[in-house]
Amino acid sequence: MITLETTADGSNTLFVPELNEHYHSIKGALTESEHIFIQMGLNHSLVKNPHVLEIGFGTGLNAFLTLLEAEKRQRTVSFTSIEKFPLGEETVRKLAYPEKIAPEESQKFYALHTAPWNQPVKISPYFTLHKVEADFTCFAFKEYYDVVYFDAFAPEKQPEMWNQTLFDKLYQQLNPGGILTTYCAKGVVRRMLQTAGFTVERLPGPPGGKREILRASKVKA
Repeated sequence: MITLETTADGSNTLFVPELNEHYHSIKGALTESEHIFIQMGLNHSLVKNPHVLEIGFGTGLNAFLTLLEAEKRQRTVSFTSIEKFPLGEETVRKLAYPEKIAPEESQKFYALHTAPWNQPVKISPYFTLHKVEADFTCFAFKEYYDVVYFDAFAPEKQPEMWNQTLFDKLYQQLNPGGILTTYCAKGVVRRMLQTAGFTVERLPGPPGGKREILRASKVKA
């Protein structure tokens, strides 16, 4: 049974006993997501109105932070997120992310979770969400993206999500100049990204968290 845990920065995450794995770093869920996916991912993209692909909708934290950043910077973001195991409403409310991050935007956070699956939904003037309930490992992409948040469970917990075929597929679906960020800086992951065609950087991890993260870029020809 999934349980709620509070991380070092005061934000909540979930623990999955079957995998012995947390949804976020226990050093700080909010700090991790903000650093890896917003600062090093979304804000690094030069595309004014980017199309973001997230691997693992999970708690909706990355989507919520992206929505807030889109409104702050007045960037129109299309956000596609693939999730095989959606969370229940009761679990989502226990996370209490709006109370921690932006209480005045709580309605939009819950709108992310109540939005119907498998169709685009405009959550705000600057943010359109398309949640896809599917298995990423066999998903047939029909669109191209500017930013990828690769936020699957760790390779040792979910090895089927971290393989050469899938990274090759993501490289093909990225527009030239597109980027992928992930919390996992393992050498085997870095080499798979490079083999797929990416230029890969090791970057400092979030404050108090992992020492390094990875950002992979599809360099324009």
